[in-house]
Amino acid sequence: MKLLYTLLLMGPAAAPADGAAQQPSAWPTILMFGAIILVMWLFMIRPQRKQQKEMQEFRNSLKKGDKVVTVGGIYGEIVEVNEKTVLIRVDGDVKLRVDKQGLVKDYSDAEQK
Repeated sequence: MKLLYTLLLMGPAAAPADGAAQQPSAWPTILMFGAIILVMWLFMIRPQRKQQKEMQEFRNSLKKGDKVVTVGGIYGEIVEVNEKTVLIRVDGDVKLRVDKQGLVKDYSDAEQK
């Protein structure tokens, strides 16, 4: 907070002797906008991109026999994998074809523990 206060009050230290007004410096404002953009990138954009990358890797690595959960909360086991869709067995002979983008979680390992 002290840094913010110092940056906001930076500017000309004193008025010129002849009484002419001097323009305030734009650097504190530029630094504040830069700091805000940096903080947003570090805490919002970067983690979101990392999460999207992990989800895409998960969807690309799906294989027959994996147990997954859909966005709607349907649990099933993968029977067939295509380029954009997956066929999952929900219960007995009940099978659903869902888009890969609709799969959010693999619970194969969690069930074995």
